[in-house]
Amino acid sequence: MSQLKTYEKVVFEKLFDRGGFVLSFTDKTFSEFFREHGVDIDNEKYRFNGSSKMKRLRAFWETEQDALVAGVLDALLEYACVTETVDESEKNKALAILNRLSGQRTSEPKSASNEQDFLAQEYSQTIDLARLEMDAAFQGVIEQRISEIHKSLNADAALAVIFLCGSTLEGLLLDAATKNNQSFNRATSAPKGRSGEVRPFHEWTLDSLINTAHEVGLLSLDIKKHSHSLKDFRNYIHPRQQAVQNFKPDSHTAKICWQVLQAAVANLGGQRK
Repeated sequence: MSQLKTYEKVVFEKLFDRGGFVLSFTDKTFSEFFREHGVDIDNEKYRFNGSSKMKRLRAFWETEQDALVAGVLDALLEYACVTETVDESEKNKALAILNRLSGQRTSEPKSASNEQDFLAQEYSQTIDLARLEMDAAFQGVIEQRISEIHKSLNADAALAVIFLCGSTLEGLLLDAATKNNQSFNRATSAPKGRSGEVRPFHEWTLDSLINTAHEVGLLSLDIKKHSHSLKDFRNYIHPRQQAVQNFKPDSHTAKICWQVLQAAVANLGGQRK
């Protein structure tokens, strides 16, 4: 059972409740979202308050442990920030609660948490792919993708930048997981199957890779959060979802994604703590 206090639940109710619905999720996408976190939200154990999406979300945070609840609510907050306009003061309240649930100090410094500051950081002179100790063939593929990203940025091809950055980040994190398999498999964030066993790495989603990389100390908190934004943008590779959400990326969106990838590479290579 999570340690969410009554007034804290109200904060998340305001952020996520849409008259029984949760944000813009359909039944299908709601289930898929929770599956990324190793949770079967359609299970009967989450229906004791009722079957609506919001009632099942309440049941989830009432019954599960702090670490899992914090991870899911954090991802929901990131989703809300991408798909809607979220009041900054409400967002900060939620982040303080999530820090408490996950055992972090609320006064913990958040390096480059402000988007403007984050985008202002410069990486072009400091990133060194050799620090990631990849095999030659894999490094060649990553270098080719980075070259394609530069071409897409210059051509103002925002969707191409988003998809290239998202898939490249996933590949780099999967490579890191393989090299650090024991710490990744032991992490709380590691996705599990129905019988409780940790899923093989090829079944991990980008969401799970981001959360676990942060938990084991490979990604800093600010890069974790921005990486989730990139993950959500990358999900618009499905045209129907892009149409439903009316997602229209521009050069600013592309720049955010490229900056996330650069920062993640610096993190993984030990050049940014």
